[in-house]
Amino acid sequence: MRRSLSILLLLLTTAASIQAQQRLVTPDVRAAMERISADSLLRHARALAHDSLGGRGTGTAGERGAAAYIASELARAGIRPAGDDSTWFQHFPLHGSIPLPESRLSVINDGTERELELWEDYVLYKTGAQTFLPQPLRLVFVGYGIIAPEFDYNDYYNMDVEDAIVVFLSGEPRSQDADYFNGSWPTIYSIPEMKQRVALSRGARGSITIPLPRDDQGLIWQDWRRMFSFEDVRLPITVPGHLSLLLRRDLCDFLFAGSGQSLQDVLRMDSTNTVRSFPLQSRARFSGVFRQRDFLSANVVGLLEGQDPLLRDSYIVLSAHYDHLGRGPAMNGDSIYNGFVDNALGTAAVLELARVLAASDVTLRRSIIFLLVTGEEKGLLGSQYYCRNPVFPLHRTTANLNVDGLAIIDTFDDVVGVGAEFSTLQTHLLRIAYELGLAVSDLPPEVDIQDAFSSSDQIAFAQVGIPSILIMEGRQYRNLPDDQGFRQFIEWGKTHYHRPSDDPQQSVNPDAVRQHAAVLLAYLAGLANTYEPPQWVTGARYINARLQSLAEER
Repeated sequence: MRRSLSILLLLLTTAASIQAQQRLVTPDVRAAMERISADSLLRHARALAHDSLGGRGTGTAGERGAAAYIASELARAGIRPAGDDSTWFQHFPLHGSIPLPESRLSVINDGTERELELWEDYVLYKTGAQTFLPQPLRLVFVGYGIIAPEFDYNDYYNMDVEDAIVVFLSGEPRSQDADYFNGSWPTIYSIPEMKQRVALSRGARGSITIPLPRDDQGLIWQDWRRMFSFEDVRLPITVPGHLSLLLRRDLCDFLFAGSGQSLQDVLRMDSTNTVRSFPLQSRARFSGVFRQRDFLSANVVGLLEGQDPLLRDSYIVLSAHYDHLGRGPAMNGDSIYNGFVDNALGTAAVLELARVLAASDVTLRRSIIFLLVTGEEKGLLGSQYYCRNPVFPLHRTTANLNVDGLAIIDTFDDVVGVGAEFSTLQTHLLRIAYELGLAVSDLPPEVDIQDAFSSSDQIAFAQVGIPSILIMEGRQYRNLPDDQGFRQFIEWGKTHYHRPSDDPQQSVNPDAVRQHAAVLLAYLAGLANTYEPPQWVTGARYINARLQSLAEER
């Protein structure tokens, strides 16, 4: 409520002061918005999501074909190549690994050894040689596997886990208090990778996650199998991993046998917020067999130079990921995960904005970097590589506008700025929305704020200090009553997201697609023409990274 009131006050203040400010949506920007073509957007998206590209999996021929298509369209638009050696491409190395059925996981308890089967009984978060544990190691239950000093919470307190395998529950403690684990909103501590890193830092050799019923969100084991069946791809400089797996909940009683507590006891502890850590009597070992490879992938980078002699050497990154999942387990006889909305449409928006801005009369003071990254679906690999090896200096890069999907259901009367609250990009969004006759809304309570900001490439730019935002449509759809449109949005996520059915054959509203792209153009052009660069708000966790970048002129 406090945050909603703050945004309302900011909106009213912005509305009152806009009359005294120079408008950002100028006549030339509005003319450019009118030139955005739904046909062009959908043509690009259908080409990128065509079966012939096989789902654009990282390190596949389909990914390379998509990159070539993007480069050719940027060239046709008149954008300058800005990759390696004046090409379109920023190449970088990756390592891929996928576990094979010959892998062996054994759990030993009270002299009985039970061998578990990959895919049927467990799935692996991480793969590769670092997961090899040939000798049985003791297991220790560590609650949720969380250390959160600001909440005075430590599942590892007085627990010796060195050279052990830790077992923890998914998620985090229940809370209705906004000052304790963000109330009903999940925090960063609930993210599996965070828990795995904490385990590694405490000297553990591996981790086993038990999925809580309240975290299942309707998933059955077949869904977990499908999600984990794709190749594990990482940058060569990734922090060392360790054995980390997700175990079927109905097999977990064997882990707790002899400990004095059963799985049902632990689940009751979770329901009453009384979870505590304790040693187990069981041990486990793992010997993995993997198919591995090393290969190159590429980001596609283009530049539209600004026209202000003082500001053209400062940059705004317009980004989208062009990769998707590739081929995977068949669903309804279809094994190609085309990724039409996620993110052929987002890539199409970048291409369309490049075409329109390069050919229009819009004056852009700052330069625009058109960055199409790969490896997003594997952990934001392309954006992380770019941020560690920027083509243009980070300290001169003022903002990132990331595009991950476009509105497909209906035209809309409000927008949501994911991550806007961390910086003055919020004020800029309020100004642009006001001039376009749109409202600015909070993320709906059904959507996790932290996860929304950290689940796509905008977080990679934020982590190196660049104010970042992703702009979505809100839930005020123009032609659908009440929350019918939002319910359709949620249903799309359940039935099409990361499934083969996210393909060019699905129903898409071309007017909604076009409107969303037009809003992005107005926001981007306005941002390029403001003299004051965006700043992190006081207390934002990304301020120090920005200060370091500026100090080092990196």
